[in-house]
Amino acid sequence: MNIGLYFGTFNPVHIGHLIIANHLVENSDIDQLWMVVTPHNPHKKKSNLLEDYHRLHMIHLATQDYDHIVPSDIEFKLPQPNYTVHTLVHLKEKYPKYNFSLIMGEDNLKTFQKWKNYQVILENHQLYVYPRISEGEIPQELKNHPNIHKINAPIIELSSTFIREQIKLQKNIKPMLSPTVWEYIDHNLFYRK
Repeated sequence: MNIGLYFGTFNPVHIGHLIIANHLVENSDIDQLWMVVTPHNPHKKKSNLLEDYHRLHMIHLATQDYDHIVPSDIEFKLPQPNYTVHTLVHLKEKYPKYNFSLIMGEDNLKTFQKWKNYQVILENHQLYVYPRISEGEIPQELKNHPNIHKINAPIIELSSTFIREQIKLQKNIKPMLSPTVWEYIDHNLFYRK
């Protein structure tokens, strides 16, 4: 089985995440897509993250109608801060019969060479890259790499940061979230301060 791993803090998960995830399941050889909730991205401040449980629960709410999109807390059990290369080793040991591929935005591919042991990831895993509008160039070494597949997905210019800022300003952001996710955020008064 080919498992696509879509890592993120998902703080909160929004319709842009779901559009990309669903597009990959429907238009690639990925059999199942795991939305891996990252407890702490080594490149982000931890202070503005909701608790891991809440972010995972929102993924469950958002994906309940998608048979091939699965919430994953696999990184919750690993030492923090964690790196993708360590998660991939752990998953390969736990699920030796599965092939794991990475899903990332083009903005992440531009800085992929800064990732810990990026060469090991690239040698052993496929990368599915969806388009993002961002500064910078894709490094030459990565432009025609056989393990990197550019996916012709819709360009989604929506971010969790923007959603959090809009909630703080008491704006209506309902169209940007699954109804169940919005209800959960609103009920718990998340992102108000």
